[in-house]
Amino acid sequence: MSAPPLLQVDGLRMHFFTKAGVVKAVDDVSFRVERGEILGLVGESGSGKSMTGYSILGLVDPPGRIVEGRIVFDGTDLTRLDAAAWRRIRGNRIAMIFQDPMMTLNPVLRIDTQIVEAVLAHADVSRESALARAREALVKVGIASPDERLLAYPHQFSGGMRQRVAIAIALVNGPDLIIADEPTTALDVTIQGQILFEMQKVCRESGTALVWITHDLSVIAGIADEVCVMYAGRFVESGTVADILDRPLHPYSRGLIDSVPSRNERGRPLRQIPGMTPSLLSLGEGCPFRERCTSATPRCAESPAVTEPSPGRRLRCFHPLQ
Repeated sequence: MSAPPLLQVDGLRMHFFTKAGVVKAVDDVSFRVERGEILGLVGESGSGKSMTGYSILGLVDPPGRIVEGRIVFDGTDLTRLDAAAWRRIRGNRIAMIFQDPMMTLNPVLRIDTQIVEAVLAHADVSRESALARAREALVKVGIASPDERLLAYPHQFSGGMRQRVAIAIALVNGPDLIIADEPTTALDVTIQGQILFEMQKVCRESGTALVWITHDLSVIAGIADEVCVMYAGRFVESGTVADILDRPLHPYSRGLIDSVPSRNERGRPLRQIPGMTPSLLSLGEGCPFRERCTSATPRCAESPAVTEPSPGRRLRCFHPLQ
């Protein structure tokens, strides 16, 4: 009998209840993450991928709330935890890396103070031991001269170095799961590559699972084991990174791949997905991608069920690509 996954998300629905109506930010999303596995959550802006990450960590504030579904982490349903239980898990067993490192770092505190506080919040150790962990975490993410860097303030670091410090804070307590919300988007390609390498290395060495949220398929190609493609709050296709990138079945997945410049022949215009992402306030029944899909038929006015065209692949589409 195989071991249960570290994280199992089943039928997750997270809605915002506004004066203008109900925004279905996450609508029936399911996936699983094994220990040591890297899952890529991919989609355009507004697809619900970041809200999925925030839902897992219990970071959704009113007027948003989880209305349905289960988020089972190592046997515990996170949707049923109270505030005290969340304080024991968040930043300890589950950590998050935000797109902007200054959402993690306090600009008026030294780096050593911030990392040590993160350790002491969850571990009964001396300050000296916590400082040693902080030093080790900086080395793990490729920061040279850690003793000198620990005495610096965030404004003394470049953007790439700040993001490395934010990653070090996420790693310092040895979490079982890290959720990374587009942490390399604002960085140049060289620094991006270095951080991707460091994250992959850490996951392989420590067995930490990683959910990497991004709109950049080239990043996913370089780091992920499994991919879940999202559109308008719904998952549309999932499978291994090789299956999704080389043999996409959903027209939206194909559109994302064709939009990547590196996959187009030199001299040919870039192919784009026509139209715009729909407003989540005005989504009706049926496939939300049908207005932009070249394969759409009247049948797409109905909501497609989830199918398994092959072992390990899941699809939500009436007209899969051949």
